[in-house]
Amino acid sequence: MRLSLPDAGANATLAAVVLGAVLATVSGVLANLLEAFLRRRERERWAALLFGGVLSGLKVIMEGADAARGRGEPYGPVTRRMLYAARRELDIYDRNREALMELRDAGLRAEMHSLAVRLAMPLDGLIESFTAGAGGDDVVRDRAFAFILELLEQIPPMTARLGRIARVRFDHYDAMPRPGVRQTPAHDPTTVA
Repeated sequence: MRLSLPDAGANATLAAVVLGAVLATVSGVLANLLEAFLRRRERERWAALLFGGVLSGLKVIMEGADAARGRGEPYGPVTRRMLYAARRELDIYDRNREALMELRDAGLRAEMHSLAVRLAMPLDGLIESFTAGAGGDDVVRDRAFAFILELLEQIPPMTARLGRIARVRFDHYDAMPRPGVRQTPAHDPTTVA
């Protein structure tokens, strides 16, 4: 029995089909990898936006509560409402905590979670003290409030890191008017004094 070799045209066609299949497979894999990378980056950006907004909002609310505490009854209705609002901000964090895993920076994830837990404990204690029968002890409340204010100092560097991930700046929260703080207008060089 004699084997006949296929002609050169058939070999070229077969090689072209195999090469086309290989290129299609490789390009499909690369496209899927690129899409997964971009999707991951977008989820990380969304998580950074969410947590940066929550932390910035929490800082503004607690600074407002501190200013309200300095007027009239230290733990009157306005201060209490602000503390409840701060707790709601932490609730937003709690409801979205699984989004922390979208942040690739493990150190940032750990710092954020640690800060949220350390803020929640004294804040919950303050809120629970309002429902205590005798009205609670203002000295103990002041200590808890002072601890919260110390923790707030950790928020700006954290939001700066989140801002780099999200490609936004969260320092616009710092420019918001604060109760009890006199805002001075920025100098406008186009006006003549």
